[in-house]
Amino acid sequence: MYDTDEGRNYRSWRHRALQVTSSFSKVCDKFLGIGSIDLLWLMGPAKGFKKRKKTEKKHDENGSDSGSPEKEGPVDWWDEFSKRIHGKFPLISGLQQSPSKGLDCFESVFKISRKTFQYICSLVKEDMEGKSAHFVFTNGKSMALYDQVAVALRRLGSGESLVTIGDSFGLNHSTVSQVTWRFVESMEQRGLHHLQWPCTEEEMTAIKYKFEKIRGFPNCCGVIDATHITMCLSASEPSTNVWLDHEKNHSMILQAIVDPDMRFRDIVTGWPGKMKEWSVFESSNFHKLCDKGDRLNGKKLQLPPQGSEIREYIIGDSGYPLLPYLVVPYEGEQLSEPKADFNKRHFATQMVAQRALARLKEMWRIIKGVMWRPDKHRLPRIILVCCLLHNIVIDTKDEVQDERTLSHNHDSGYHQLICGDVDAKGLSLRDNLSLYFAETGRLPS
Repeated sequence: MYDTDEGRNYRSWRHRALQVTSSFSKVCDKFLGIGSIDLLWLMGPAKGFKKRKKTEKKHDENGSDSGSPEKEGPVDWWDEFSKRIHGKFPLISGLQQSPSKGLDCFESVFKISRKTFQYICSLVKEDMEGKSAHFVFTNGKSMALYDQVAVALRRLGSGESLVTIGDSFGLNHSTVSQVTWRFVESMEQRGLHHLQWPCTEEEMTAIKYKFEKIRGFPNCCGVIDATHITMCLSASEPSTNVWLDHEKNHSMILQAIVDPDMRFRDIVTGWPGKMKEWSVFESSNFHKLCDKGDRLNGKKLQLPPQGSEIREYIIGDSGYPLLPYLVVPYEGEQLSEPKADFNKRHFATQMVAQRALARLKEMWRIIKGVMWRPDKHRLPRIILVCCLLHNIVIDTKDEVQDERTLSHNHDSGYHQLICGDVDAKGLSLRDNLSLYFAETGRLPS
């Protein structure tokens, strides 16, 4: 399992593993009714990594870096690389290598700009070049850093099989697997600073302002949603039924809290699809921090005209409980006008998380379709890296993403389950917000 708040301190791995093993058994007993089954797929420290030196060069969160990852630039590398794989990709076949068409081709194959590609290379350079393994193409030529990153990004971005990727790039499928995993191991450590909860008041204020601009929700800090990563599992697996969700698919859950720019701020993944959204949330460290008052504990806001005071909160769909810090929509078919208006505003704001998860799956297609018998110990780490890459594209202001059509359908074929749990303080918060909208009629300017 990967939980953003628990995943940062690798040195407490063994202690944390024991804690989560115990809590997982309790959760299984309570929510799944499956007893004590060992289904732990927790993220351990990546093997083979040395502790970072204190003098290690720090990377800027916006993607800037003082040095180039290789002597040659990505343009020169791509010119040579595209000739080598000419005829392997339909987007490359038949295109003349003019600068403009070459740029389009690069972005079509990797779905990111050269600038973002080079930044990703700078993050993983030390790990991927420092390993003892020596990877070569089938023609015997050594794989450079750019080659390795290109293969890993294509594997994660296309979701194509190891054999297909290998044939396209002139590699054995085992090499594709090893290179991709080396990249995942490096990214989950080197890129982790791209996925974190806002750490300054200024940053949180900007997030609140942007959420209020959407449909008027004041003091809102995030939107939560969950999606299913579907899998095809062997019927002979003893634990197969644990992964069977309410739509009769085998799946793993990814829960994410998103900011108004569709950036992931907190994720939890690794739990089986059999668990409901509210169960995943209640088991998360984010929930524990909120209950202790260590999260969503910033400045309270007075709402006009009544002067009612509201705390920081996040919003979620009906699959989550109504809590003092988690606002869900009203249930019922014949709602009053104020409640119906509240729900419309809520739905429009909730769409931010739906679009973020849809874009994640659309761009990193390894987690979009039905995965063929994945390693469930490694899958949470692959999901994490896809989320990191998603955030990096946002942080580097990659213009390629601006041209992509936004969808909100990230869980095709899944219908909404209703939690229905209501906390009195959460009820008061929601009613105060609804009253605020009704009395002020306030919409973002």
